[in-house]
Amino acid sequence: MKRREFFQFKRAVAPPSTGLKVSRRTNTGLDVYSSSWNQDDLLHLLRRVTFGVSKGDVEEFSGLNLEKTIDKLLDTSVVSAGEPLNHYGSRLTDPDVKLGESWVKAPFNPTLEGVRKQSMKGWIWSLALNQKPTAFGKMLLFWHNHFAVEMRMVPSASAFYHYWKVLSDYSLGNFKTFTRQITVDTAMLYYLNGRLNRKGAPDENYARELQELFTLGKGPDSQYTEDDVKAAARVLTGFTINYRTTPFSSIFSANRHDTDDKQFSSFFDNTVIKGRTGINAGMDELNDMLDMIFAKEEVSKHICRKLYRYFVYYKIDDNAEANVIAPLAKIFRDNNYELKPVLKALFMSEHFFDSWNRACVIKDPLTHSVNFLRQFEVKLPSASNIETLYQAFVFGASYTAINQMDLGDPPSVAGWEAWYQLPLYQRSWITSDSLPKRNELQDYILWIGHKIGSYTMKVDVWDLTKKFSKPNDADQLIDDAIHFLLPMSLSAGQISTLKNILLPGGIPDYNWTDDYNAAINDTYPNHATALQSVTLRLASLYKAMMNLSEYQLS
Repeated sequence: MKRREFFQFKRAVAPPSTGLKVSRRTNTGLDVYSSSWNQDDLLHLLRRVTFGVSKGDVEEFSGLNLEKTIDKLLDTSVVSAGEPLNHYGSRLTDPDVKLGESWVKAPFNPTLEGVRKQSMKGWIWSLALNQKPTAFGKMLLFWHNHFAVEMRMVPSASAFYHYWKVLSDYSLGNFKTFTRQITVDTAMLYYLNGRLNRKGAPDENYARELQELFTLGKGPDSQYTEDDVKAAARVLTGFTINYRTTPFSSIFSANRHDTDDKQFSSFFDNTVIKGRTGINAGMDELNDMLDMIFAKEEVSKHICRKLYRYFVYYKIDDNAEANVIAPLAKIFRDNNYELKPVLKALFMSEHFFDSWNRACVIKDPLTHSVNFLRQFEVKLPSASNIETLYQAFVFGASYTAINQMDLGDPPSVAGWEAWYQLPLYQRSWITSDSLPKRNELQDYILWIGHKIGSYTMKVDVWDLTKKFSKPNDADQLIDDAIHFLLPMSLSAGQISTLKNILLPGGIPDYNWTDDYNAAINDTYPNHATALQSVTLRLASLYKAMMNLSEYQLS
């Protein structure tokens, strides 16, 4: 990827594709990365696998080798997400939920579903910001994009929360079990019309997406037929929603189920799924159908291609297909579709750390906003003030939404275009509209701050600066800041421009040292003046760095 060309592309529309025929980038594969493990490698890994790197994250992994680092990133035992809360209680009366309490088990209330969904969006954004340094959060977003559900089309906020809970429970688990659970999830039954699928009037919506998007994909070796879609729809008849429970739940209605045998095509080896009767008929036939689908190698390849585009690079050339996708897919199948072995092999590979695969992914809007706040360790309101805290969450989610990623509401069942739409893929995140808004968020929180009551979401430039190795040395400060804030080195000309911010007009280096030392020592006679001047120059330095095109990359 030519690092600065991604701003120049115009948006284009083309059908989804599994791969692109492109010139060779690298021959590396899944051999374990054997070069000296260093902080540059760690930063590359954390930038890709988490939503953003704080200095504390770097310290937490200090001293661990590559394998122990990966194991720690794939450890979900440390994750504790909690539940979204009532933050609207002072404005709207909720007869079932007090201010600051969770609404996820509350009865459906048409008057309140909108504000509960707003709470949900802010909460999702907060999960990324407050992440433990694991792959859990990034995988949650991956699955929200893969098993996409639009919250605006699901009446119940609680139903959407339980969909999110399924994503959470299986994000690093078994993909086959995950697929079974999402198939009968209440929100999915609503979103793709599974609730309407019944004997004599099968609805093919979910049956089609199950094969086309969720498991087999559209690759050249995915040769399922239209009749296979129809047969799958008949298998799935009878699953519907029980609106009498609190919250709504999924249920199987035996009298709505098609009990006849279901014939599949030669692609599925002419499999016949035996029609069943009784209360277990739906799940028994679903299990048979998933066994049939997951016996096809294309399932593992489809998911591994999507993981590759998400974590490594958007183009898959012939070498990547042969050296990375195919062996990853075999690992997936050999481990009965457990996700952790696949991710571990990918994250430990030479290919993942190849120089061609560094600083070549454009940050999605959620990663961009959260990364910025985590890098500068912007403090959130106290958890004791739920209204203020959630207003901060909703503000973050709103900025993500205006930059093309409305959390909870992907644009379609296919997810966000950046992860499937050729030829642009991830380059579609950057447009003449979105780039200024990205910079606007940074400038706003850096210079002015977002005020909510007595709280202000604002960068304190000293929080980060004091953690660098020698901040009173202009050259070392700039070097440390580039290393931490950016995924790639800068040219001599760029570095010279940055240094001119700290030492305008080319004044001697010792001026920065003297000013910095005076700014941090309140016993110096010119302390107040130095503090104001140095704070301004630090903010200007960080603004200039974050407005570089390199800052959009990971």
